[in-house]
Amino acid sequence: MGFHRPDRIEDALAALASGASVIAGGTDWYPSRGDGPVPMNVLDVTRLQGFRGITRDGAGWRIGAATTWTDIARADLPPAFDGLKRAAREVGGLQIQNAGTLGGNLCNASPAADGMPPLLTLDPKVELIGPHGAREVPLADFVTGPRQADLREGELLAALHIPDPGPSAGGFIKLGARKYLVISIAMVAALVHVEGGRVAWARVAVGACSPVARRLSALEADLQGVAVNALAGAVRPDHLKDLSPIGDVRGSAGYRLDAVAELVGRAIAQAARGA
Repeated sequence: MGFHRPDRIEDALAALASGASVIAGGTDWYPSRGDGPVPMNVLDVTRLQGFRGITRDGAGWRIGAATTWTDIARADLPPAFDGLKRAAREVGGLQIQNAGTLGGNLCNASPAADGMPPLLTLDPKVELIGPHGAREVPLADFVTGPRQADLREGELLAALHIPDPGPSAGGFIKLGARKYLVISIAMVAALVHVEGGRVAWARVAVGACSPVARRLSALEADLQGVAVNALAGAVRPDHLKDLSPIGDVRGSAGYRLDAVAELVGRAIAQAARGA
């Protein structure tokens, strides 16, 4: 029992095995307690070696799970990460960005998690460490539903591994009831590679419009070869057929679909301009 803040993964796994509740920035962890008591057995992962920071390796990029949104927003990264950096600047206010972490955003598994759409366009794998060693899972398979993630007993999310996205550029647009400090009504991220004035390939992901953020594979296929100056008319209603938005206090399901149709076009155009 107690507050654990180890710097060795072995000690962290031992604390986790004792039933400790994992905390990083705490920006989701504390509000989720509501009026209930705070657990007395807590594991803070922010000092663990390799859990914070962004590094380049031969295969791409590694982002530690305890890397904050401020770290990401300020990082010197290529244009392919522009969508993720834009999202980082819209995760709550500056205090939240200074404390909130990439790994916490993913493990919290909210359908409206700002990090998910831009990360999905970067096609990363999640590095998990547990009592039986390490394993990697595609991010698209890691978040399985609202507040549900593929974390086995005794495991910690250590990092994301992002393959080199090449000469592409990212975009991100978020719709809320106001500009800042708001939960998304809908959001769209895009990653686009342009050659000779035409889209060579594109990835598009939508958040807050289905139980988990998801890529629009049919749209991605149809965007190949489209001239950059013709992108405004490239999005059709059938491209959004796999989305299943709900109605809530932030907006009706119909409003979300109408908004996404517009946001998708804007995000693709934003990314194409960067490319």
